[in-house]
Amino acid sequence: MTNKEIYVLSAKQVSIQQPLCEDWMTQPIVYQEPFVRSIDPSFKDYVSPIEARRMGKILKRALATSKEAVKASGLDTVDAIITGTGYGCIENTEFFLDKLSKEGEQLLSPTYFMQSTHNTISSLVAIQTKNHGYNATYAHKGISFDSALQDAWMQFRLGKISSALIGGHDEMTETFYNILKKGGVMGHDDEMCGEAAVSVVLGDKSDNALCKLMNFKMLHQPTMDVLKEVAAGFQADFVLTGISGNHKNDEAYLKECKEMFGDSKLLRYKHLFGESFTASGIGVYVAAQCLKAGYVPRHLFVNDKDFTDKKPGNILIFNRSNGTNYSLTLLEA
Repeated sequence: MTNKEIYVLSAKQVSIQQPLCEDWMTQPIVYQEPFVRSIDPSFKDYVSPIEARRMGKILKRALATSKEAVKASGLDTVDAIITGTGYGCIENTEFFLDKLSKEGEQLLSPTYFMQSTHNTISSLVAIQTKNHGYNATYAHKGISFDSALQDAWMQFRLGKISSALIGGHDEMTETFYNILKKGGVMGHDDEMCGEAAVSVVLGDKSDNALCKLMNFKMLHQPTMDVLKEVAAGFQADFVLTGISGNHKNDEAYLKECKEMFGDSKLLRYKHLFGESFTASGIGVYVAAQCLKAGYVPRHLFVNDKDFTDKKPGNILIFNRSNGTNYSLTLLEA
């Protein structure tokens, strides 16, 4: 194992906020709807119209954020492409199943099927960027992005890579949203659901980096004693939580944060970006941009009374997935 330092070189998003920019820091878009689809940029700068015709939205978003992130990082290429996705290319899956139900198993176009598999995203990004390095995909629902980040963390520590493109990509159609809501998975209470496409480039050089990745930990079914013990090594002035408007989940979040982090100021982001299976990737993006900018916008504070214009020295992203899986990601300015 090596003690190689890891930096967040760049981070880009396509979401329900303005895409590929940080306008949300000063002029956030506020939604009242329970379900919102992403605001897409013009994809013609990232993929030709002929190729785009055969791609679902999630693939085009992944390409746009990946290419912009690599460009902003200053690297020509990366050593690894690692993607986290909760359910992959849902829209193409729906198209394929719809055709199958209406037309049977005869004369089906293979395109929707080929582009509905989870690892299509990482593969497409690799092909488009001519990358022949390590390529992996994690489909672990609410900790999909965290699993991808953990893989990269271990690869850096083992000295196998010096750069990596980490992606968190999920889409949500109206049909899929209704299924999740009916099944009690999402859409609780005041929870707003959205879509996520975020790409983060990690590297071992600090030149023009957004921030430094200081520590990372994932836990499965930990007791509160274990959480408190781990949290002792992740103390930060600001804790970015996944509070989403799901009252039961939010109450548990606040209780655990109080026991783990004491009087640390709590932040949130899902009220702006929505809940999704890879929302924690947006959390890393938000924290990294705040550290680079040198301030935390007032609308991110859980309690307005906690607001401070103090320059953040570090931010901890605390992800709680279904009360079963946890991740802690510590970023430092």
